[in-house]
Amino acid sequence: MKKLLTVCVLCLAMLTFFNGCKKEVQTEPEPQPVVEKVEEPAPQPEKPQLTEEEIFMQKTLDQINREGHMKMIHFDFDKYFIREDMKPILQKNSDWLLNHKSVEIVVEGHCDERGTVEYNMALGEKRAEAAMKYLESLGVPAERMRIISYGKNRPLVKGVDEDSHFMNRRCEFKVVKK
Repeated sequence: MKKLLTVCVLCLAMLTFFNGCKKEVQTEPEPQPVVEKVEEPAPQPEKPQLTEEEIFMQKTLDQINREGHMKMIHFDFDKYFIREDMKPILQKNSDWLLNHKSVEIVVEGHCDERGTVEYNMALGEKRAEAAMKYLESLGVPAERMRIISYGKNRPLVKGVDEDSHFMNRRCEFKVVKK
């Protein structure tokens, strides 16, 4: 029995010794999830929305005339009265002018190549006056319009056929002030 007791004490001593000498294993701490600081983007200053009037005022007179807001009208041979089929065009022109109250225009009277220079200058002037008076009757103030006649000096198209003549018998509307 002494032997058993000695063996037990010896085992117990060894266990105590090895337990005391136990090397601590360092475990790495569990990695914590990385929390990135999310910065909200600084609010961008909004560009102010331009009104239609402001956009219009930024355009040049050339740009405005090229956009074709003011449509031309045509006349019958040797006549200066406004044709029925041209009245809706003048109505749209007057609507545009009434929506753009600062605009001033020149009404240009043109003729085809037939007739003398003097005759066509007078006829072109009568055409421009008739178009201006019609716009005036639709509410456009006369102070915002002036007339000029080019007679047959500025043909729109070249040719001696009726279609060419018709295209050259016209009034054009040019914006000269905005």
